[in-house]
Amino acid sequence: MQEITALLQDPAAWIALITLVIMEVVLGIDNLVFISILTNKLPPEQREKARRIGIGLALVMRLALLGTVAWIVKLTAPVFEAFGHGFSWKDIILIGGGLFLVWKATKEIHHNVDPQEEGEDFIASSRNGTFAAAIGQILLLDLVFSVDSIITAVGMTPHLPIMVAAVIIAVTVMLVAATPLANFIEKNPTIVMLALGFLLMIGTTLIADGMGFHVPKGYIYAAMAFSGLVEGLNMLARRKRQAAKAAKKLH
Repeated sequence: MQEITALLQDPAAWIALITLVIMEVVLGIDNLVFISILTNKLPPEQREKARRIGIGLALVMRLALLGTVAWIVKLTAPVFEAFGHGFSWKDIILIGGGLFLVWKATKEIHHNVDPQEEGEDFIASSRNGTFAAAIGQILLLDLVFSVDSIITAVGMTPHLPIMVAAVIIAVTVMLVAATPLANFIEKNPTIVMLALGFLLMIGTTLIADGMGFHVPKGYIYAAMAFSGLVEGLNMLARRKRQAAKAAKKLH
C-alpha cells in the first residue's frame, strides 16, 4: 500500500504510466485488427460475445504474465543456437505467432480474391466460422502479443502496479474500440484487404524479430498510417462519385 501511495505522489510514475498506456494501446492495434477480422466471419449474433471473450482473455493472460515477471524475463535467455543466432523462448513464440499470422492473412487474402475456387459450400463455411475455432485462434495470437507486450513493459518500468494499471487501461480501450472497428471493417470491403495486408506485414516482422532482425515499430505504424490515409482518400473519392451519380439520376 505504501508503494502505491508513493507512486501516486511521484510525477515520474505518472509519466511512466501514460507512456506505457500509449505503448500498450499502439501494440494492441495489431491484436484488435486480427480479432475484428476473425469475429466478422462469425454469425452476427456471436460476434460481440466473441470479441468480449477474446479481449477478456487477452487481459487475463497479460495480468497472469505480469504475476510471473521474473519468469517472463527469463524467456529472453537463449535456449539453443542456430545460424549464428541464439534463440530464446520469446524468439520461438514470436516466430510461431508470425508464421501463423502470415498463414492466416494469406489464406484470407486468397479467399477474398478468388472466393469461387473451392465451391459455395466452402465459401459458406469460411464466412461462418465456428465460435470455438475463432476463440482458439484469438487465444493463440493473444499469447504472442501478450508476451511481446509484457516484455516491453518490463523494460520500461520496474514497478508492477504501473504495469498492471497500464494493461487494464489499454485493454479497456481495446474493448471499447473493438465493435466500432469491426463494424467499420465490415462496411468497407476494401478495408478488409488493407487490414489483411497489415496482418501479413506484422506477421513478417514478428518472424524477423524472432530471427534476430529487429524492425523498429515506428516504421511499421508509419506505413500503416500512410496506407490508411491513402485508403481514406479513396473512400472519400468513391463517396463523391456515388453522390455525383445519384445527383445525375435525380436530374
